[in-house]
Amino acid sequence: MKKFLLLIILLSVSVSIFAQETNGVDMATELRSSGKIYVVVAVLAVIFIGLAFYLFSIDSRLKKIEKLQK
Repeated sequence: MKKFLLLIILLSVSVSIFAQETNGVDMATELRSSGKIYVVVAVLAVIFIGLAFYLFSIDSRLKKIEKLQK
């Protein structure tokens, strides 16, 4: 579990480094100027949080099943 959290932290740092490049993407500029970029970010965040919750719930169920089999 500690290795997984470390991996997530390292990936988020590397993504933020690549995000600081200054080559203007037209689509991103349009979304940012109209305020729709926040909707895109919010939807992606909800999807990732939902996936993480689902995976952790499956992990806890598997642990319960493994304990019952022993």
